[in-house]
Amino acid sequence: MKASEAGQQREVLLVDDDDAVRDALSWLFEGNGFRVRAFESGEAVLACPEVVAAAGCLVLDMRLSGISGLVLFERLTAGGRCPPVLFLTGHADVPLAVAALKMGAADFLEKPFDDEVLLARVGDCLQRDSERRNARAGRERVDAALRQLTDREREVMQHVLAGRLNKQIAEALDISIKTVEVHRSRVLEKMGVKSAVELAGLLASWPPLE
Repeated sequence: MKASEAGQQREVLLVDDDDAVRDALSWLFEGNGFRVRAFESGEAVLACPEVVAAAGCLVLDMRLSGISGLVLFERLTAGGRCPPVLFLTGHADVPLAVAALKMGAADFLEKPFDDEVLLARVGDCLQRDSERRNARAGRERVDAALRQLTDREREVMQHVLAGRLNKQIAEALDISIKTVEVHRSRVLEKMGVKSAVELAGLLASWPPLE
């Protein structure tokens, strides 16, 4: 993904307590097509949860006055509202950055870093965030569709997913084949698919239905 394309999706949150660094990186991001929101402290970020929730990448200095970058990352992660995080770190902080990777951070760059590398990593984070949001939206759509099914439709769907024919389903549920056909048609319609194969593919990564 090109920087200009990634930057059109979500804001980059930049957190650095050095005014000069913050201004320089903001200029770099904006000059390459990214939208950026800059903060000078972790406390300021925690005070704006709606901004964090809307962001696609968090560029975070490991060392901050007040709470550290690592502590901020831990708190955002614990709150379930942390976008992909790219840590900026000095040589002495590399072990901390490695620990952050094990906790789920996207990446880290050791200072001094190459601007082009930084831009590419930010683009990667935005792409990762976009894919995650799309997957979540897809899951929510399927969950909403599943909630529309009646108990009988869910029973029929279980049998359909097991590969059983309408006659077999009718015998198992003690209903007519015509009734099975009606329920089967409604299941496909509500789930937004045209065939049992598409239905199976849609639900392949979902937990077993209760």
